[in-house]
Amino acid sequence: MIRLSKRLQSVADFVEPCETMADVGTDHGYIPVYLVGCQRVKKAIALDVNRGPLLRAQEHILQHDMKDCIETRQSDGFAALRPGEAETIVIAGMGGALMMRILDQGEEKARAAERLVLQPQSEWMAFRRFLYENQYQITAEDMVYEDGKYYPVMAVSSGQAKEKDSRIQWKYGSLLLARRHPVLEQYLRKQQQQKRKILQNLEQYAKQNVKERTKELVQELEDIETALQMFKN
Repeated sequence: MIRLSKRLQSVADFVEPCETMADVGTDHGYIPVYLVGCQRVKKAIALDVNRGPLLRAQEHILQHDMKDCIETRQSDGFAALRPGEAETIVIAGMGGALMMRILDQGEEKARAAERLVLQPQSEWMAFRRFLYENQYQITAEDMVYEDGKYYPVMAVSSGQAKEKDSRIQWKYGSLLLARRHPVLEQYLRKQQQQKRKILQNLEQYAKQNVKERTKELVQELEDIETALQMFKN
């Protein structure tokens, strides 16, 4: 069976057993091949906006003799997917802004799925806020560290969250904070160290633009320290 990177494994682990899953932005098709191979899903649809990645995905599908179980489609976001065609939809390996656009443009198809597995690689706070404001709820969240980068992964379903998260919870993930997730704590402490060092260097200067950046860093450090307090209670 195919061996996944830690980042992709965290995504695959959030896919529950189902009949059909769709992988939006499939790239090499590793996740569909893995999930069909371990019999967690019976069928998969691998979608990508570019033909090159789809050709690589097709090579892996043929290599593992899964052409009858995995279909590839060239698609911009959800364009080539029918509403309700897949119980689970995965979107990973792209920035938060692009993922928000895909969810917005393909809202009908996103809401028709029972579960979304999402791994935004940037704009985490804006992405979590987008989910809340568009009546999605995060039902589970994990975070992994690989090759010097941090990756949150979320299981999401359609439906308004019971409570509105605070800015700190949107920024760092209410479920990760509630679990006192060790990888989140590692991330916070690393950010705290980096920003303290930058702040110390900036304090040597008095230019207005430097003052503005100093103010931003002070706020960011306060946010980090507020989040870290949640690991002590």
